[in-house]
Amino acid sequence: MNQSPIPPAPAGSRELRLRVISAAVIAPIALGLTWIGGYGFLALVVHCAVVMASEWATIVVGRSTAPLRLALLALVGAGVAAVGIGTRVATAPGLVTGGVIAVLGIAAALAQREAREARDARADPVAVKWAPWGAFYAGIPCVALISLRDAPIGLWLVLFLFAVVWSTDIAAYFTGRAIGGPKLWPAVSPKKTWSGAIGGLLAAGVAGAVVAHLAGAPRLAPVIGVGAVLSVAAQAGDFFESALKRRFGVKDSGRLIPGHGGLLDRVDGLVAAAVVALLIAVLRGGAGNPQGGLLFW
Repeated sequence: MNQSPIPPAPAGSRELRLRVISAAVIAPIALGLTWIGGYGFLALVVHCAVVMASEWATIVVGRSTAPLRLALLALVGAGVAAVGIGTRVATAPGLVTGGVIAVLGIAAALAQREAREARDARADPVAVKWAPWGAFYAGIPCVALISLRDAPIGLWLVLFLFAVVWSTDIAAYFTGRAIGGPKLWPAVSPKKTWSGAIGGLLAAGVAGAVVAHLAGAPRLAPVIGVGAVLSVAAQAGDFFESALKRRFGVKDSGRLIPGHGGLLDRVDGLVAAAVVALLIAVLRGGAGNPQGGLLFW
């Protein structure tokens, strides 16, 4: 008796399976190095900065621009590393900050020069304008992460940020699939819905409150509000990267992470939320007391 062949799994379920497997491998590594802190966390962040700079160059100018990628990789990595090392050995933070800005500026200038030489390959002169910003897009969020982690309770600050961003992504994905409804911005990201955005927002507030409670925050209501703001920032960062890829006709930023694409496809929300988190922390608590501005109200 012939048995009917088992039908293949739908494409959506295969993609979800890959996403789960990739997350199960990557998340423990990221959390472990975050827990260790110090140079372990610095190594993680520098690696991410280098990969993000490379993927930005690939999106904007193309894969045939080795000089551009090498310039961005070396200089962005050096700039981010300078922050992490400088905050530990330097007695003049202003000099460290100035040096990092100078390095990122040099990276941007080199990127523009290489993009101008390579623009004929993509027949897109706009790439010349976009290429330099990769140095700042990759460098500044990583500097923000290092600054948060180096705070007195930096582990809790970064875990709070991770919890907010990851819960936003997960809840938005599953809520959007379960409920559906009107699209949020179909011209840029056709699959994202208002229901998913709201689900991600609510989940971020809850996840942020849980981490804040574990960290000993005395008041949770303001922290829930901070989580909501960071959730909006994360979703805006997601849309920005989607718009960038659509502008240059690229589906994924790379193929580094199965089920996710490139690193930028995975951390597009985190890069925006990290910068906003540091701004909130410093504006409220001051440069010497970021935890007072983010978790303790």
